[in-house]
Amino acid sequence: MDVLGSLGDGFWIAITWQNMALALLGCFLGTVMGALPGLGPSNGVAILIPLAFTLGLPATPAMILLTSVYFGAMYGGRISSILLNIPGDEPAMMTCLDGYPMAQQGRAGEALALSGVASFVGAFLSTWGLVFLAPQLVKLALLFGPAEYFALFTLAFATLGGISSSNQAKSAFAAALGVGIAMVGVDGQTGVPRFTFGEVHLYDGIDFLVAIVGLFALSEVFVFLEHRGKETAEGKAATVGIGRITPSMSVLRKCTPTMLRGSALGFVAGVLPGAGASLGSFIAYSFEKKLVDREGTFGKGDPRGVAAPEAGNNAAAGGALVPMLALGVPGSGTTAVLLAMLLALNITPGPLLFQQNPDVVWGLIAALFIANFMLLAMNIPMVGMFVRVLLVPPRILMPIVAMVSFVGIYGISGSSFDLLVMVVFGLLGWVLRKLDVPLVPIILGVLLGNQMEANLRRALTISDGEWGILFASPLALVLWAIAIIGFILPIVVGGVMRRKMRGGLAD
Repeated sequence: MDVLGSLGDGFWIAITWQNMALALLGCFLGTVMGALPGLGPSNGVAILIPLAFTLGLPATPAMILLTSVYFGAMYGGRISSILLNIPGDEPAMMTCLDGYPMAQQGRAGEALALSGVASFVGAFLSTWGLVFLAPQLVKLALLFGPAEYFALFTLAFATLGGISSSNQAKSAFAAALGVGIAMVGVDGQTGVPRFTFGEVHLYDGIDFLVAIVGLFALSEVFVFLEHRGKETAEGKAATVGIGRITPSMSVLRKCTPTMLRGSALGFVAGVLPGAGASLGSFIAYSFEKKLVDREGTFGKGDPRGVAAPEAGNNAAAGGALVPMLALGVPGSGTTAVLLAMLLALNITPGPLLFQQNPDVVWGLIAALFIANFMLLAMNIPMVGMFVRVLLVPPRILMPIVAMVSFVGIYGISGSSFDLLVMVVFGLLGWVLRKLDVPLVPIILGVLLGNQMEANLRRALTISDGEWGILFASPLALVLWAIAIIGFILPIVVGGVMRRKMRGGLAD
């Protein structure tokens, strides 16, 4: 098959000493960042974007490093969930429900190893899904005109962050704020400066990398400064018994069907723009609980309650790369950050990516297969070391994050003005996090705002100002329908999902 031939070419690109070393480094750093409560994959990738530029990495090695961090952080999020009952990131919340009870029973090592195997199964199967589905989506994408792309971007704004956010109005506000930031600069069609306030540095617009690093990485530093001196989880981590670090064959056999079902459900959730890993882990856990929990053991330390959400959220991570690579629309918050990296490297994701930059796409996909095996080999023997990561004081960690952010951004632009803008975005991110406003829709607005405006203008130019062109084709109508459903559904489903999470964590 042509797809398998392209994948074979990708392995020739990926299997170099540099790319293998970067994949290993990314897996290790991603696991560490995923294990630290609060960082998560979006922050992990955002923190390391400046490092990729500082090292002067070409496109393929840079993307291999960052996607390895992404997959590693998805693996690592389970560590603090199981040991501390504190999710490393939102998708790992469901892992707390049975992972922490297993740790309390002295089976923390078994839970960590089982979750590592489930993560591997989910990520491995979803990467195969990416191999076969993304090229098919590219064929569909060739049917898109300006009106369909405008509807697709609207769909992304309507759905991204919906279920993970506590309030749809806040998600909509965040998306509008992001689009507003994207409007800063000289209008490409009329040449008129917009929202520049006479500042020459803003004529080229705001660099999305500056916005991303400020919103994610620096805001984390400000959150630490606010909470410094308060009690940490160090003592709690030190008292948990690890026990054996390999699950028995009987447990693996019992959990294998659970992993396969969770992977399938998670992959579908990941492919849907905006659904992401949170929905993947929630659906996988809820479906498995209804299907197999006849004795009421879920929530009390059932290994299947660990395997299902871990397979689901890691499969969703691979699924989210499908719309990002094939359509240029991120399927999750982390893929929005990866999209920014591709754009910064002057590579445009979408239908033509597979034709114009096949080395980047297939080298990246091949590297994901390699990274999955690296993560499996790394996560089981090094469980004890990753547990110790939780004991690193934030007072040591946060200055490193700040240093990497400032040095990296200055290395990219050489502009002290960009450093000031980054600090402003860091303060903005800190304020928005206190108000529980999601940051991901802002990033999506910054990334896609200009493209959304350009496609709207093209569509109206073609139709001579007739707005009906936005709803003229069947494909556009389908996208508008999905956008409306995607905006309304989280209002209903999201409340149920968060109540179940909170109820389970409280138990």
